[in-house]
Amino acid sequence: MKRTLICCLIGFVLLSSAALSQTQTTEKAIAALEQKWLQSQKTNNPDLLAPLLVDKFVNTGNDGKVSDKAETLAIVKATKYDSAEYEDVKVTVFGDTAIATGRFRAKGIDKSGKPFDVNERWTDTWVKMPSGQWQCVASHSSPVKI
Repeated sequence: MKRTLICCLIGFVLLSSAALSQTQTTEKAIAALEQKWLQSQKTNNPDLLAPLLVDKFVNTGNDGKVSDKAETLAIVKATKYDSAEYEDVKVTVFGDTAIATGRFRAKGIDKSGKPFDVNERWTDTWVKMPSGQWQCVASHSSPVKI
């Protein structure tokens, strides 16, 4: 009886350790994808972002406007950043779904040619696709009022 209990406890510890390791690996992978997204903004390169978004991607901007994948990529291409940085990026994993949050500060010229200076919080929802690839299904940003 003692031996069975000890074996069960060892098994539980090993499974818990493996699950924690997988979660940490996923958190790092999603954080790296977020950095790739930031790089696409800094370089006005929607080709870096396109494979990260599902075809049915939905974005809710800090102005409340909703855009799809094509509109989001067009905005990335048209916006010229003088600076763009993420802060306080956190990733929480729930099986095959991950929620990434952070702060975005940027300055530049928007798609209509107007200068902007944004300070916002964002939330991205990532899903592990059947292919094993992680893709963002939804994004939302809200202005930070100071």
